Formats: sequence, C-alpha cells, structure tokens
Amino acid sequence: REIALKGMGALAVAIAAAFSALGDGRAIAAACESTARNPGAGGRIQVLMILGLALIETLVLFTFLAAYLGL
Repeated sequence: REIALKGMGALAVAIAAAFSALGDGRAIAAACESTARNPGAGGRIQVLMILGLALIETLVLFTFLAAYLGL
C-alpha cells in the first residue's frame, strides 16, 4: 500500500509538472505576442509574465511537497 501511495504521489508531481510546462509555454507565447503588438508595454508585460510564471511554478512545488509528505 505504501508503494502505491508513493506511485500516486509521483504521478501527481508528473501531471502537475506537465501542465505547468504547458502553462509556462502559453504564458511566454502570449507575452511575446503582446510585446510584438505593443513594444512600449514590454517592460510591464515582462514583469507580469514573471509574476505569473512564479505562481504557475508554485503549483508544482506544492504538489511535490504534498507528495513528499504523503498528504
């Protein structure tokens, strides 16, 4: 049973990492497109993109922590 729980935790981390990577890619693509349309707003877009990427990545960290602690 303990092995099954560890496997489920690893699967949860893998799923979170996969969807996080998709979210990162979409966020970066949208930021690049927005900067291309309005170069003057590039600095603000970059700051908001980095903030968004940090929030997306926290999902993976929380999932890893939950899997590690067995929650």
